[in-house]
Amino acid sequence: MSANRASRLPWLLLVSIAVLALDQWTKYWVSHHIELGHAIPVIPSVFRITHVLNDGAAFSLFADSASPDHVRWALISFSTIAALAVLIALIKIGTRFTLTTWALALVLGGAVGNDYDRIRYASVVDFLEVHIFSYHWPDFNVADSAIVVGACLLFLDALIPRKSAT
Repeated sequence: MSANRASRLPWLLLVSIAVLALDQWTKYWVSHHIELGHAIPVIPSVFRITHVLNDGAAFSLFADSASPDHVRWALISFSTIAALAVLIALIKIGTRFTLTTWALALVLGGAVGNDYDRIRYASVVDFLEVHIFSYHWPDFNVADSAIVVGACLLFLDALIPRKSAT
């Protein structure tokens, strides 16, 4: 491993660890301060801190499955494989800071955060609830936010024109 690669990768992994730590701390706080199924209004009719358990994927997709154990292990398998792929990509391209490497660091931290919960608790704590006019966004958490921000950064990076090497 070159010295240049070694100088960036630890910082990118630190971003992933920070996302993971913030995600776990916020889920712990919510679990110990808000009763399951209850909420604290922050901005009335717009934003609440809730305490719900999500047995499915993002936005409670597959939560009402007839085979919850199969869904859980499929999600764990997919998330683990995705996190490993992101880690490998970070190791390969983590020689400098780019939108892509920052995005991958965010996605890695978020994926590991939700994967940890599914493995340890069989569900994920979601606690951020947003209402925009009559639309109710499904509850989410810090890990979900990091994954979405990372995906948006990857999309944005794909839209930026590259200078040709010629």
